[in-house]
Amino acid sequence: MIVDTVPVPQPTTRTSEIDPLAITTVAVVDDHQLVRLGLVQVISQEPGWRVVGEAATIAEARSIIAERDPDALILDLQLGDGVALDLLRDLHKSHPHLAILVVSMHDQRVYAERCLHAGALGYLMKEEAAQRVVEALRTVVAGRTWLSPNLVADGARPGVASLSDRELEVFTLIADGMATRDIAARLGLSHKTVEAHKEHLKRKLGAASATELLRLAVEWRSAG
Repeated sequence: MIVDTVPVPQPTTRTSEIDPLAITTVAVVDDHQLVRLGLVQVISQEPGWRVVGEAATIAEARSIIAERDPDALILDLQLGDGVALDLLRDLHKSHPHLAILVVSMHDQRVYAERCLHAGALGYLMKEEAAQRVVEALRTVVAGRTWLSPNLVADGARPGVASLSDRELEVFTLIADGMATRDIAARLGLSHKTVEAHKEHLKRKLGAASATELLRLAVEWRSAG
């Protein structure tokens, strides 16, 4: 559900490029209401920042960005209607001046790398969000990259870095314990396509069976 807030006039040039003291507008997209409200509260307390819209799904995010054209976007990677990597790519093309900060529960560096490659400027762990979100936002709005400190020295499991974005999505859902039919429904794929992705995953990760693939997925998620 998109939460309407009072719209503000949108300049033809970003306010942050004209006057560092001007209002910086932010949209917040997260499917967990308490997390979203917490982020909104933290940002709203900062002088010079204004939250101009909230959303809980990818579809709502597209709508709120088109309507409000904010300076910055806080985006949860895993939303109720899918993983937001495609949304990141689309926004990077359609709104190249939008500073995007991904806030995620996934603490594997491979996720951060994929997000930055797709167009985000920052990747912040949710556990750090309350303390660091303003600092991270200021960094990405200034055009610099932000990465959670615990990810800087992290490395991806051998093989995981070679996975395609779709394979990584499937691998993550396997780690969540989802069956093939549930993965297919979540990602909008056929049962046959998900099985094909699983075969690719087994080959790339050296898993001899579906059971071993599940074990690898769970270990990878647990290792962070």
